[in-house]
Amino acid sequence: MKFVALGIFLLTYILLLALPKYRAYIAIGSAVLFIVAGILPINKVFILVDWNVILMLAGTMGVVYLFIESKMPAKLADLIIQKTPNVKWAIISLALFAGVISAFIDNVATVLMVAPVALNIAKKLKISPVPSIIAIAVSSNLQGAATLVGDTTSILLGGYAGLDFLDFFWFNGRPGIFWVVEAGALISTLVLMYIFRKNKQPISTMEKTVVKDYFPTILLISLIILLILASFIPDKLAITNGIICMALFTIGLAAHYVKTKKKDVFLVALKEIDYFTLLLLAGLFIVIASISEAGIIQDISNLFVTLSGDNLFIVYTLIVWGSVVLSAFIDNIPYVATMLPVVTSISAAFGVAPYILYFGLLSGATLGGNLTPIGASANITALGILKKAGYDVSAKEFMKIGVPFTLAAVITGYILIWFIWA
Repeated sequence: MKFVALGIFLLTYILLLALPKYRAYIAIGSAVLFIVAGILPINKVFILVDWNVILMLAGTMGVVYLFIESKMPAKLADLIIQKTPNVKWAIISLALFAGVISAFIDNVATVLMVAPVALNIAKKLKISPVPSIIAIAVSSNLQGAATLVGDTTSILLGGYAGLDFLDFFWFNGRPGIFWVVEAGALISTLVLMYIFRKNKQPISTMEKTVVKDYFPTILLISLIILLILASFIPDKLAITNGIICMALFTIGLAAHYVKTKKKDVFLVALKEIDYFTLLLLAGLFIVIASISEAGIIQDISNLFVTLSGDNLFIVYTLIVWGSVVLSAFIDNIPYVATMLPVVTSISAAFGVAPYILYFGLLSGATLGGNLTPIGASANITALGILKKAGYDVSAKEFMKIGVPFTLAAVITGYILIWFIWA
């Protein structure tokens, strides 16, 4: 039975890599195979899906859609541009801005919001927008790991390890992953400053964006505040965070309808939720539970322990840098979902709390996507925007920025996590 489970799992991963457009259907199909093969009892299926993660992700996507529609992100970008003296600082400011909002909003949504501003600047100054939009994409990926709602991988870790919003800032009496990410962002910003040191063209004031609806901004701030407050509720429901996010999305939809009087407002907003990712996650939860039931998770963790020679630092190093390399070529959502139970098992074998390995996994998997153009959805989105604007970007051109940026951030995180949590 173990070999059958391993075969299905390997086939699943091969298909996920080979057919990225069909990942959700592959994950669901794989889950069905595990059930049909008798590896996972059908009565366990519903309870093995982490509904808190699913609802939280769906609600956050909805609130973010309303926030983007309000044009507030574009207005914030305009305000930043007004304060910058030249192209170098405009690019760095936009990258930092993208990073800040990406800590609370999906990375792809962040790129879609900020990239048009960079395109407008480039068009006005008659320069290539390629370097600035790549900088925006890699900065968005970096900050996604900073908070509970910043990226799907963060939501996965939070749901799996029972971490709340504040735990990303301060956890068990020590600085959380937020401060590690910010330290990495600081060092990688120095890298951007060096890369763009020659871009000193002056920049003039651009056309200002007008915001007519501030309610979505209030909703997004409320979402963050309520998730923080929920952190203090003892013995709360397992789906508390998911309920908060979905409730605020519902309120936002109702307010949007009252304001616009458009009958299709609900349908349009619901279409903006990424059901593909939600289906992928649901399928992966079942797949991972199945290989765990078959004992494969334990076998993988034993392999890591053997390779490390029972040395925690070596296994930590393997997880961080292995995650960087793998995430440069494969999607980090299925990778992190698979590795979380593996990391837990490894920690148990060493007799230590799993958090150092959790944070190492998250930092390596999230930042590793910046190494290549295909390593993260935000990168693919950025290159798609550039292609539409008439710019074909080679892997070499992307990696001139992505590689030094990634190495600076990962090395910083790698050192800090070990010294804080070892």
